[in-house]
Amino acid sequence: MAGKKEIQEQIICAVEKVKETNPLAGSITNTVTINFVANAQLAVGGSAAMVYLPDEGEGIAQASKAVYINVGTLLPVYGETVPRTAKFLHESGKPWVLDPVAVGMGNLRTKLLKQIKEYKPSIIRGNASEIITLAGLWELTGSAGQQRVRGVDTTDSVESAKAAAAALAGWTGGAVAVSGKTDFITDGSACALSYGGSPYLQMITGSGCSLGGVAAVYASASSPFIAALTATAAFNLAASRAEKKANGPGTFQPLFLDELHLAAANDIAANKFEFEEV
Repeated sequence: MAGKKEIQEQIICAVEKVKETNPLAGSITNTVTINFVANAQLAVGGSAAMVYLPDEGEGIAQASKAVYINVGTLLPVYGETVPRTAKFLHESGKPWVLDPVAVGMGNLRTKLLKQIKEYKPSIIRGNASEIITLAGLWELTGSAGQQRVRGVDTTDSVESAKAAAAALAGWTGGAVAVSGKTDFITDGSACALSYGGSPYLQMITGSGCSLGGVAAVYASASSPFIAALTATAAFNLAASRAEKKANGPGTFQPLFLDELHLAAANDIAANKFEFEEV
């Protein structure tokens, strides 16, 4: 059974491997957050490429070590791009991260998320309401999958999403990260609570999206659970450090990227978290 020390050693390995290898983690992400996602991926040592056309989705999936797919600000072409890319990733055995932004809102988003269930993302990252709604949409919990989100905001607590997160992880065989004041990460058997962060993360656009992009970077170098935990720990550490220097959200964002880049592997592994096997 893995203990906390072993988990920390795996986090250190993931961070160091990414910085040594500069893995490409392509993204299909929403238009509001493209820049921030790419910059966060670059800050931790990864390489970024943002696409949206169907053939480019398959192309970047082939070239990348891992891929991030975010269903925010959908265009009609995504109806072909997202499932084609997810199918390619699944069939080629490559890790990919799903961010079910605003799940339950609109027919295209609902259709897409139902369609890609069978392609089993390695990591699912979302807020509590998105995780609960997705588990219901995929018929993995008793919920009917009705929309619980308010735009892209959560109306549920992280605690209330734990069962849905475990159900999703059980289906995919990967990991689920639930973002909140205290973040929850699980692979269905092991779980962790990650502490830190900053209220400023809620005042800038794309903090969750960029976390998903960074999780994809780390997924190229570690298991889904370790990748999700490493990305979350890195964000919580960088945010808490940046907050001490910032005057507000405008100065916080560039400081956050700096701290994300400067964070040492040992410091990321030492960021406060609680771990247990279930």
